[in-house]
Amino acid sequence: MKHYPNQTQSWGVLGIAILSAIVFSFVMISLQKTAGQEVAFFVYYILSMGAAFALVHFLRKKVSGVDQYPLKSFSIAVVPALLLALLGIQLGITMPLADLIPMPEALKEVFRHLGEMNGILSFLTIAIAAPILEEFIFRGIVLEGLLRNYSPRKAILLSSFLFGLVHLNPWQFISAMAIGCLAGWVYYRSRNLWLPILIHFANNSLAFSSSFFIDNDLMIDKPLAELYGGQFNYYISIGIALIAVLIGIWLLNKKLIRFNWSTDIENKQEEFNTLSDE
Repeated sequence: MKHYPNQTQSWGVLGIAILSAIVFSFVMISLQKTAGQEVAFFVYYILSMGAAFALVHFLRKKVSGVDQYPLKSFSIAVVPALLLALLGIQLGITMPLADLIPMPEALKEVFRHLGEMNGILSFLTIAIAAPILEEFIFRGIVLEGLLRNYSPRKAILLSSFLFGLVHLNPWQFISAMAIGCLAGWVYYRSRNLWLPILIHFANNSLAFSSSFFIDNDLMIDKPLAELYGGQFNYYISIGIALIAVLIGIWLLNKKLIRFNWSTDIENKQEEFNTLSDE
């Protein structure tokens, strides 16, 4: 029984997502002048990432015969632990690492422009559409297939690495890679796609809403230590954030019901063999 994707095919999924983004870029360019930036971005994202998901879903169904996704109920008690781990990772790991990489002025202007897009359509794109479509692709398809072909560590790291690469810049790569590892581990433990979607939703919602409370120019132009009020506050904040990560992971480890992948694979193989005999 073949499980899609394997390592090589997962790189193909990344290529499909990037190629789709390039192909549909003309939609955003053509709509910007007539419909406005937010409408153009919303339509462009839905078409590009939606087309990528449709094609990857088709390939998985063709190779593996699978067309369903594990969307199950979960305990609300898991949510605080997810948020704690997520905030700790962002404040203690991804933001400090991204701050070490100098950003060219041209890219700063791009991020400033994105920060000014704070209407309802931007929220729907960033906080709703992106978590759903990207998690279905990179956790529901890519990670699911890799977990059935390789060790959990290799599967989580590779799917997270590809998820980082699809953002096409080193600053978002760091964040996406780290959040992808958290979402991937949670998916491995629970095999419930709602939980990575929730993590992604919370992360993007916080990023979207931050522009209402923090000056966008300060976030882009000022070093992180200066925003924290000095080096001492900066290192103390990182330490607290890292402790929050450890506590969040510990709580998740206790609260998540572990999914038995080995038994599930054996059951699916038996089912496949039975269907083949018939």
